[in-house]
Amino acid sequence: MVHYHRYHQPRKASEFVKDEESQNLVLDCSGSGYYRRTRPKLLSFLFLISFLSCCYVLAPLFLRDSFTFSLLYSPGTKNDGNEDGVDVNASSCSSVSSGTICCDRSGHRSDICVMKGDIRTHSASSSIFLYNSISTNNVSRAVDGRKDEEDQLLQHEKIKPYTRKWETSVMDTIDELNLISKKVKLGNARHCDVQHDVPAVFFSNGGYTGNVYHEFNDGIIPLYITSQHFNKKVVFVILEYHNWWLMKYGDILSHLSDFPAIDFRGDNRTHCFPEAIVGLRIHDELTVDSALMEGNKGIADFRNLLDRAYWPRIRGLIQDEEKEAEKKLREQISSSPSSETSQQEYIKQEVQENTWKKPKLVILSRSGSRAITNENLLVKMAEEIGFFVEVLKPGRTTELAKIYRVLNGSDVMIGVHGAAMTHFLFLRPGSVFIQVVPLGTTWAAETYYGEPARKLGLKYIGYEIHPRESSLYESYDKNDPILRDPASITKKGWEYTKKIYLDSQNVRLDLKRFRKRLHRAYEYKVSKSNLNVQHQPL
Repeated sequence: MVHYHRYHQPRKASEFVKDEESQNLVLDCSGSGYYRRTRPKLLSFLFLISFLSCCYVLAPLFLRDSFTFSLLYSPGTKNDGNEDGVDVNASSCSSVSSGTICCDRSGHRSDICVMKGDIRTHSASSSIFLYNSISTNNVSRAVDGRKDEEDQLLQHEKIKPYTRKWETSVMDTIDELNLISKKVKLGNARHCDVQHDVPAVFFSNGGYTGNVYHEFNDGIIPLYITSQHFNKKVVFVILEYHNWWLMKYGDILSHLSDFPAIDFRGDNRTHCFPEAIVGLRIHDELTVDSALMEGNKGIADFRNLLDRAYWPRIRGLIQDEEKEAEKKLREQISSSPSSETSQQEYIKQEVQENTWKKPKLVILSRSGSRAITNENLLVKMAEEIGFFVEVLKPGRTTELAKIYRVLNGSDVMIGVHGAAMTHFLFLRPGSVFIQVVPLGTTWAAETYYGEPARKLGLKYIGYEIHPRESSLYESYDKNDPILRDPASITKKGWEYTKKIYLDSQNVRLDLKRFRKRLHRAYEYKVSKSNLNVQHQPL
């Protein structure tokens, strides 16, 4: 029978000798014999007991490997590789006593530090101080050997609060924070200009911010993971603060925090907090692992938050459009009163035809690299199949609520691999996501968008193009590895992948081949729609 023990190291044999000194029987299993302090008539019995005891003591030493193995893979242990995704309630810093700093640096993607107590910011020195009164009994640590500083400094940690820890090139551009715990005399601590009675989350908006994939993957979703358990009673303190980012994601931030965000560099006041998390937790690409979250919240819960964030604005847009339509209709009626009935019937017919009967397909259009050069023919074919088609070309300044409205109301989304595919998060679960996969992007398309889309509950279809569908077919010999063996090229590094496959490739779809995917999507949505109608109450 296998027994599952608590995590501990087996004690040495000599320790058992020491433990048993107060007993009548003293065993020393380090040698071949044992000492006896009992009467001779107990010799046989004691021999048996000593033999069994030695086996008990020495067994863990000989079976340590298997013992450790059983602990690591015991029932209930999850080993899925998401070492960065440990929630605050499950990490090594889940329990932090007041006046201390705890840093978890075990993750591949990010470092996380937790501070509790009298916390005060000092942006001029890129520092966050944690003050303890002079009576604190914590053991201090010297910085330069001087007695006065040895008595004052308790702990000094450095951290760059960005979620691409492994990527040295980008981390070199991220501002570093000093987390300093000190013992101070009463009255010597920095004065609080702003006293907050809720925790703070410190993070950086540097790095790749400006790319919608990185904004969600490296920022918004990790911010949700890190802060949602505070139920909006938290303040965000941002390094490398951008006003445009606040405007772009303000709808989401308002559902994560009740308080205005703080510009760490731009606000020189001393802000005081009772608790702080420095750095963001991240699970995997564009996802939330419910097994690592308080309340088992997952990516669907994040998607629901997007709904709550954007629908107030969307309702406003709809009301504005309705008012504009009514105004135009009144103008038409006033110019031709006899046409009132026909105009109303026409509008009603158009709404029913386009909105209720036909599945809606949205094409996320690209310009420049990785564009679909026969997009107009794709639109025509989709309409022939039976879709109502809308072409959406989001720009850097396009309001996210408007993009959300279009995609949230669609049944199918088509797009070529790239950052804009991040908008699959705006689709309703059960929708179809067709990703056109150019040469040399198979792994990235699946890892960054395919797998996360399935986790969200989407019907994902990956369409890997053939060499003849790539514009590279006109630039290279048909036997060139760039066309025939893209994996051998991408292995050479990111620069090759970017230059050849991302920046220099367009797509001309084989419409006969692609038509099969569209038919699958159409039949899937129609059958699902019919099933929903059948189950509606009479």
